[in-house]
Amino acid sequence: MTATIIAVSLLILQTTTGATSEAQPVETAKEEKVIEVVDDRPEKVEKITDKSHPDYVRCKSEAVIGSRAKRKRTCMTNREWALAQRRGNEASRSFVEDNQAGFGGGNN
Repeated sequence: MTATIIAVSLLILQTTTGATSEAQPVETAKEEKVIEVVDDRPEKVEKITDKSHPDYVRCKSEAVIGSRAKRKRTCMTNREWALAQRRGNEASRSFVEDNQAGFGGGNN
């Protein structure tokens, strides 16, 4: 027991004074974070310059209601613009058909 007390006191003395023994120094464990970056993009993507191509991105600017200066910019492909136009036309057509005179079976 006396030898243990002496060994502990020597160890404390060495750490406080900065003296080192020939024993290997204790290394603190450090966690290193390794982040692996995976690039799934194609190496080179050709820019579409043909304005009639279905995947050509076209941007339109619309005025914001209630503001004189604000504009809202909307960018979609030609294919998406055509789909939006088709859906808008269908919604307008159904609205007009539903609100025509004589709808609902009543004769006025």
